[in-house]
Amino acid sequence: MNTQEFKGTQEYVASQQLLSAVNVSMALQKPLLIKGEPGTGKTMLAEAVAKALNKKLIIWNIKSTTKAQDGLYVYDTIQRLYDGQFGENDVNDIDSYIKLGKLGEAFDSEEQVILLIDEIDKADLEFPNDLLWELDQMEFYIPETKKTVKAKQRPIVIITSNAEKELPDAFLRRCIFHYIDFPDRELMEEIVRVHFPNVDDALLKNAMDVFYDIRGIRDIRKKPSTSELIDWVNALQIGGIPAEKIKKELPFIGVVVKKDEDMEIAKRTSY
Repeated sequence: MNTQEFKGTQEYVASQQLLSAVNVSMALQKPLLIKGEPGTGKTMLAEAVAKALNKKLIIWNIKSTTKAQDGLYVYDTIQRLYDGQFGENDVNDIDSYIKLGKLGEAFDSEEQVILLIDEIDKADLEFPNDLLWELDQMEFYIPETKKTVKAKQRPIVIITSNAEKELPDAFLRRCIFHYIDFPDRELMEEIVRVHFPNVDDALLKNAMDVFYDIRGIRDIRKKPSTSELIDWVNALQIGGIPAEKIKKELPFIGVVVKKDEDMEIAKRTSY
């Protein structure tokens, strides 16, 4: 049984449910799948776990063109061909032309690492299924060298998704799942005060009033995220904006609202 426990960090405020999900996934040695709208701290969770447990963080950023093979290894046939024609390297040493991907790095590490597979839903639908064996067995085979790469220390795997597309059932069955709800006002205030312990109470209250009002408008296309509220509070403090002007003038509102249509809607919000 894994005896490690994640209790959060000073910089990362997490709900008890999220802390429990992290610790259950570590105890059961299963990947933790984190979903939630952008800006709810999914990626930062992996950073916080790595910091709290004093472990190296390996990040595999997923793109629409990413294939599962990319995370295992790459066989550099071009370099081998070049060396065969012009180089002095021994082209028969195929191992020297094998470069491990992020998953391969995590398996090859002498120390246990945190592996973040970030935004897995950006890849095609087959991507998660193509990783089932590797995440289950913690190994993969390299046919070019006829060698199997096995995890020296089973990594702690955290996978994030913005819920842009559904993930396969077979993949979901192998994960511990947690959805990060958008912070309520109480938790949000705690989060902001971690960044700005001395923020003026009235300034924070008025900024949060505007922020949550904008998020609550039905026609808003891009709801502002936690990070945008933090940036806005910072801008308001740097600009020396009096608390009473926040609702009347919406200063620096472009820090919070990022689309033309949303800007017009926000400006029509009356206080």
